[in-house]
Amino acid sequence: MGKRVDIKTGFLCNNNCRFCVQAHKKKFGNRPTKDIVNDLKKARKTGCTGVVFTGGEVSIRKDFFELLTYAKKLQFMTIQVQTNARRFSYMDFSKKAVNAGMNEFGPAIHGHIPELHDYLTRSPGSFKQTYQAIKNIRKLDIYTVTNTVVVKPNYRHLPEMAQMLVDLGVNQFQLAFPHPIANAHKNFDQMVPCVSLAAPYIHKGLQVGISSGLKVMAEAMPYCVMKGYEKYVSELYIPQGEIRDINAVTLNWEKVRKEEGKMKFSQCKKCRYDLICEGPWKEYPEKRGSLEFRPVEGKKITKILN
Repeated sequence: MGKRVDIKTGFLCNNNCRFCVQAHKKKFGNRPTKDIVNDLKKARKTGCTGVVFTGGEVSIRKDFFELLTYAKKLQFMTIQVQTNARRFSYMDFSKKAVNAGMNEFGPAIHGHIPELHDYLTRSPGSFKQTYQAIKNIRKLDIYTVTNTVVVKPNYRHLPEMAQMLVDLGVNQFQLAFPHPIANAHKNFDQMVPCVSLAAPYIHKGLQVGISSGLKVMAEAMPYCVMKGYEKYVSELYIPQGEIRDINAVTLNWEKVRKEEGKMKFSQCKKCRYDLICEGPWKEYPEKRGSLEFRPVEGKKITKILN
């Protein structure tokens, strides 16, 4: 897997998710086209062969197709759009995005029924649009990898969620434990579940996908809470990459994520996964402590065998 750049195109969005990690940046609006074009050029020079456009919501930008076309012109091999997918509910829009260069689709869907998804996005009708968008893109045979943030209102429904994604024909899905910053921090008690309570449902959701032959992952879930599902920890597969944000560039996201984003504990030193585990997002134990994270006995390992 080649090096990838994640480009934050701006922070305006037509949803207002209760757990959004970018909500505190909405005041900055969207970035100018020229800044993003420069990011694309610089990323190619640093060896990136894949690009992920994200936001906010990139698909509501007036220059959306222009950005896809430019990425294609620069010969990025993978051009992924991370999106709430609502605009892709229109087949003409979906076709135009594919023709412009999008060859990987990353929709976010957070509920298996309209009431749940729409509650979390605070956008009535968003489930119907996102669901239709996934159907549209799969008809166009574009690789589709969904992301579902695991929150208090939905974690008990992850098996049903997974079955819905299987039925929709997605290629891959990820269940992501929330990063408790911005809206997720503000709404921590309402949104962030206990890791130990969510884990069994995450396992069941993953198993639905595994049994159907899908590629599945769980993000920000330490190995000690992934017993039997250790090889589905997302961090094993996150490609080498950089992040280009407003007024900030992270050239080694893995290093920053491990050293500044995540947290390990004294008991981790006794765990067989200590050498490869990143621990949870640091804001979680700062609020809930670390007692849920119990070391797994055994000889320390440096890789997970598939």
